[in-house]
Amino acid sequence: MDPVRFGLSVRALRRHRRWTQQELGDKCGLTQGAISKIERGLADHFTVQVLARVVAALGARIYFRVLWQGEALDRLLDADHAAIVERVAKYLQARGWEVVPEATFSIYGERGSIDILAFHPATGALLVIEVKSVVPDVQATLAGIDRKARLAEDVARDRGWRVTSVSRWLVVPGDKTARRRIARHEATFRAALPGRTVEMRRWCSDPSGPVAGIVFVSPSTQETRRHRVSAKRG
Repeated sequence: MDPVRFGLSVRALRRHRRWTQQELGDKCGLTQGAISKIERGLADHFTVQVLARVVAALGARIYFRVLWQGEALDRLLDADHAAIVERVAKYLQARGWEVVPEATFSIYGERGSIDILAFHPATGALLVIEVKSVVPDVQATLAGIDRKARLAEDVARDRGWRVTSVSRWLVVPGDKTARRRIARHEATFRAALPGRTVEMRRWCSDPSGPVAGIVFVSPSTQETRRHRVSAKRG
């Protein structure tokens, strides 16, 4: 985070609302002096939670991005995403599903792509899968899955698939960080995606009716092998 730019952004939003520093402080539980420090480029003297309260009072939100050697970090994240897609695709294909990674669509002016679109010919079940290598913004993710599920039957029809039901999966890593993030918003996720890994895997072997759930994938083969070697050395 650039604390100077952050401070200028807070000041611009505050002035846009025609608030004084005291008024903003009252709305987020800080003193006028604290708001002044933030606006003067000293945001790095405060915790992330405090800064989030300040921007929330202004109707905004904080977005952090980790930078490392230009775009190299993006490539690492893309590689993790691709690895998860590959594992899920192989799992479904072994159980009789037809799988289309990155199924693009342009329907009624809405464009995008579905990470994995899978069809079970024996039952007519259609599965829309959103893959995330990092557990993302909750509301945006759920809205995206709902949108793709709504359009999925039209996408399937263009491929000649006769659909009897549409199901939704959110696939995320099975690491502790992802599980904590899901647990933190458990009520929201349970309402939209009530199923979990074991029952979703059981369902995909013999799909009957629509389901919605979260599937945690195991670490990559490379990571698992590295941990096992380390354990033997210990």
